[in-house]
Order: sequence, then structure tokens, then C-alpha cells
Amino acid sequence: MQKEMGSGKEEFGAFIEKFSLPPPSKSPQLPLHSLTFAVKDIFDIKGYVTGFGNPDWARTHEAATLTAPTVLAILDGGATSVGKTVMDEMAYSINGENKHYGTPTNPCAPDRIPGGSSSGSAVAVAAELVDFSLGTDTGGSVRVPAAFCGILGFRPSHGVVSTVGVIPMAQSFDTVGWFARDPTILREVGHVLLQLSEVFPVQPCCIIIADDCFSLLSFPSDRVTKPLIKSIEKLFGSEIVNHIKLGDYVEDKVPSLKHFMSTYCQNQEYTVPSLMALSNALRLLQRFEFKNNHGEWVSTVKPDLGPGIFERVWEALKTTDEDTDRCQMVITELRAALSDLLQDSGILAIPTVPGPPPKLHTEVTALESYRARAFSLLAISGMSGLCQVTIPLGMHNNLPVAVSLLARHGGDQLLLNLVQTIYGTLKEQVSSVEKLSD
Repeated sequence: MQKEMGSGKEEFGAFIEKFSLPPPSKSPQLPLHSLTFAVKDIFDIKGYVTGFGNPDWARTHEAATLTAPTVLAILDGGATSVGKTVMDEMAYSINGENKHYGTPTNPCAPDRIPGGSSSGSAVAVAAELVDFSLGTDTGGSVRVPAAFCGILGFRPSHGVVSTVGVIPMAQSFDTVGWFARDPTILREVGHVLLQLSEVFPVQPCCIIIADDCFSLLSFPSDRVTKPLIKSIEKLFGSEIVNHIKLGDYVEDKVPSLKHFMSTYCQNQEYTVPSLMALSNALRLLQRFEFKNNHGEWVSTVKPDLGPGIFERVWEALKTTDEDTDRCQMVITELRAALSDLLQDSGILAIPTVPGPPPKLHTEVTALESYRARAFSLLAISGMSGLCQVTIPLGMHNNLPVAVSLLARHGGDQLLLNLVQTIYGTLKEQVSSVEKLSD
């Protein structure tokens, strides 16, 4: 195993540590044969300190004695790891800025944030430094950087991919996700990690467009919905397209949310109240679980943390278990409600994020406003445990645009197959929309 440090300009600041970790077999029959990948610095790799985005963490922890099973599975699939990537400190941000190791450069929009916390993993793929990469997604840490960097990002159903050997952030939401530029590679990685057998794609029974979610976009929603709906109609027919006000449905079907709407949703603008309540429940339980995982270390070491992250970490340390039982009830009710809505092969379409990536070095309070709006969308699969894929839809005003598709919990194979089926048609429709707007 060869090891080297460095993250020069040609590498877009994506890597914190470079090395070559080859697969045990180089058989061309392996599904990931000859592909390269990068790993977020939250996964254990034997012989390396797992840095968790913070030098104080790296300084106070020993090198890993075992490699995370997910990384081993990818190596066994025939791929070669080329290094570990930069991440937000303690995985506690969706921005992608790291004051210690530098902020990876967004190849899609260099003056904008790359998204976090799996920032380096997304940038490594977007910059074509690797074929795919591994990240983690607790609150949005794969979906957001995928959207901001104009690539595919997959968050699997909660609990279906092992998180052993991955530093926990908040176990009720932690997932291992992955990035790719190519839908076939996205699917092949999924087959390895999800241990899927090859079956024929299933046609979705319905595609449900969440109109109220698309109304939250800071640019014309047609720029996202038009190419999506045209692609669906071309491939599957117009009769499978349905529309819903998801916020009303969730409010009606998730009675436990009422508490969070009355307690936590005062004076919130530019959002759907029930979805903001979902976000608040997620963030409350996330803070509590983060405290249980890392509160003692933070209190003892008092690590040097960047702006925004410092405040969130210390706020988490003040969290009690009040209302955490209610959060778990929301999780149970929401998963049941969305399972009823989607059945076995329904798909829900929402924006991944409410708008283009914010500019680098945006003031913390302005970023918090964006973060709050983003979480009202990100919390849908976060709280339900459903699988979600982020699909790039080209550029609008020279900034990346994306859409998300969700399937029921356990519907990962349906979603991966659908991305592969729809991707080419989507690109065609996006090109025609972009030409019309030029």
C-alpha cells in the first residue's frame, strides 16, 4: 500500500490523504473491475487514522485496526481506492467548508460551496479524479454535495448498508451513500453494497410530483419539473404522473408532528409547515444522538471547530432526551404514511435542495437560513428512512440544477434501475429546455 499526502490544485482540494489500495483480485469478471474510488475520512481503513474532518480528532485517536466492511466490499468488487477525502468537521454541516484542511473546489461552480459533509468525495467524482466515491448521509451529506456538484448521489434505505467501521454521527439517520457521474456505475456500486442479485427493472406504477416542494425553489420550478415529466411521459406514458401537496398529506397522516409544528415552527417563512416540523424533529434527535456519541470527547478535548459547526456542536451538548420519544413516533408514522403513498413501485419527486449552492464564505446566519429551508426537503427521506437519489439536470444561470427521486424503504433496486432507465432521456429533455432558455 503506497501512501502520500497532498491535495494540489489539479486535485481540487478533494483529498486529505492519497494512497493506493488495490483489490485482492483483478479479475475482469468483477463488477467494479478497473474502477477507482475515494473514501470519505469517516470510514476506517486499516493502518490509517480516521480523521473525522478535524485535526484534534485525528490527534486523539489511534490508527484503525480493521477496514470498514463497506470499503472491503468495494475492494472485493474489483475497484482500487486512491485515497481519503476532505469532509466537514464531525460530519456536522451540509456546506463543505473546512477551515483546517481547506474547502474542496466545486468543479461545477468554483465560487460556490461544494456541499457537505461528504464534500471531498463529491468533488473527486465531479472533477473526474475517480470513477465513484463513498460518503455518508445523515441529514443530507451525500444528496446536497451531489446536487451542488452536478453529479449522481445515492442515499440508500436506512439500515440496509452496514455502517460498521464508520464513525457514527446520529444512528437513527446515518447511512453510507455513494457518488458517480455515470448511472451504470452508480447501479453497479449499489449492487455490491446492497448485495443485490441481477433482476429485470420494474416499471414504476406512478411518479408523484410534490408540487408544494417544487414551489420552494428559488428559480422557476418548470426548469426541474418540465424535463422530468416529459421524460416520464416519453418512457412510461402520461397516465402514471400524479401530483400531490406533500405537506398536507404528511400533516394529515403523521399526527405526532403536531407537537413539533406548534412548538418549533413559529415565524418560519418560505417553507411548508409540516415539512419544517419534520426537519425540526430530525435535528432535535440528531443533536441528542450526536451528544451521546461525542459529547464526552468534545467536553474533554474542546476541539478547535470552524464557524457554524462550533455553535451546532456545543448546542448539541445542551440537548436533553425531552421529545426524543416523539421524534421516534414521527419516524414510525412517516415511514408508514409514505409506504402507503408509494406502495411497492411508486416514486416521489422533490427538489434535492431549495436553490443553487450558496457562495463561498457566505455569512453564517445567511447560510443557516438556506440550511433551514434545505432541511425541510432533506428531512423527508431522513425521517422516513426511504431511499433517495439526486440526479443532475444541467445548469441554470451557470449554476447546477438537480432533482430527487424517492422510493419506499427497501426499494433501492427499483430506484437504481430507474435512474439508469431515465438518465439518457432526462439529459435530452434538459438540453432542449436549456436551448429554449438561451
